[in-house]
Amino acid sequence: MMTGFPALMYYFWVSLEFHQGKLYYPESYTMEGLSNFFWNEYIAKIVEAGLPNLTAAKIYLGYALLSFIFAWIMPGPVVQGLPIPSLKGKRLDYLCNGLYSWYAVLLISAVLHFTGIFRLTEIIDNFGPIMSVAIIWGFVMTTLVCISGYVQGTNHRMSGNFFYDYFMGGPLNPRIGPVDLKMWAEIRVPWVVLFYCSLSCLVKQYELDGQVTAPAAFMVLAHFLYVNACQKGEECIPTSWDIFYEKDGFMLIFWNMAGVPFTYCYASIYLMKYQLTTGNAITHSLPYTIALYVALLGAYWVFDTGNSQKNRFRMEQNGSFIVRKTFPQLPWGHIKNPSYIKTEHGNLLLTSGWWGIVRKPHYTADLIMAASWGLITGFGSFLPYFYICFFVVVLIHRVSRDMERCAKKYGKDWERYCERVPYIFIPYVF
Repeated sequence: MMTGFPALMYYFWVSLEFHQGKLYYPESYTMEGLSNFFWNEYIAKIVEAGLPNLTAAKIYLGYALLSFIFAWIMPGPVVQGLPIPSLKGKRLDYLCNGLYSWYAVLLISAVLHFTGIFRLTEIIDNFGPIMSVAIIWGFVMTTLVCISGYVQGTNHRMSGNFFYDYFMGGPLNPRIGPVDLKMWAEIRVPWVVLFYCSLSCLVKQYELDGQVTAPAAFMVLAHFLYVNACQKGEECIPTSWDIFYEKDGFMLIFWNMAGVPFTYCYASIYLMKYQLTTGNAITHSLPYTIALYVALLGAYWVFDTGNSQKNRFRMEQNGSFIVRKTFPQLPWGHIKNPSYIKTEHGNLLLTSGWWGIVRKPHYTADLIMAASWGLITGFGSFLPYFYICFFVVVLIHRVSRDMERCAKKYGKDWERYCERVPYIFIPYVF
């Protein structure tokens, strides 16, 4: 994974940059054919247009530094996370200033673009080198966090296998000042960079043609909704599984620093590369386009309110719930007097709202949104569908692990819960 996924990212990038989104293969599977493919069609293309450079470093690391500074200094509410067993039940404070930081980044980027100091099209023009910088930074940050865990003695649940522990992580909540590095890496960097990749493609299209197509606008809307949801509901994140339980290693750090922003954007990149190559932008019939916009917005409503229902329910139980008027606050985002099953462990299993209909409503909505990102590009390339294919594999593993863990932990209480909420993703289907 630690070498294979970066290599796969470069392969997909070469497919987009030089083959219009089509997967390419060796002309022959002889030693000569494979060698020619690897050195001339893969490595040579990376050297030609994908190596890191100073401009790419300024763009990526400049934003990473800015987002870290904002995470440190911007105002925002402070909420407490869940009690951490490894810290003897201590609850850590989290400064949730993501929304103000997000608005500040939007304002700064608009000023830089319209004054000509930094044109947003530079992001897509330097996509390969920026991705390379992100990949390198993913390894560097993982190594620094790994070292800090050993130096500070904050490692937990170590296996003794260096490579496994490097991948899964050692420390649970590494921090610099008030900034929780795991939460910063999960919320402040990947989704914002993803949004700007799509926005850069849209601006590039407008500068080339003087107009914006519905698919390009669709991707900007889709990624704006996602990043805005993360920032406006940041106070819900400290109670999530990633923050509470997962350790901070390569799996989380690399994926957030490089994987998310530079693989989830394939739909936007493909739309732009197709137009640059053929001279024609991808468009669809009005009914098809409207249907996808409706599907996206409907799924987002379930995604947003489903996550809000669950996390606000948790926050109410641990006394950290606060009322925020961040935009948008959607109907049914907060359940008053919810029903639940109380387990022998004292945990509460929510059975109200979307969580009384299926066990994983946020995943269902997430999958629908992921599918729409691919469908808006048509069927000319697999790459816009990589996200949903990858996401399905991740969810199968995550949901299976979650079900096994809950069945073992809650026993008969889990059986009662499954009887109350029998479907996992789709009512009466699955």
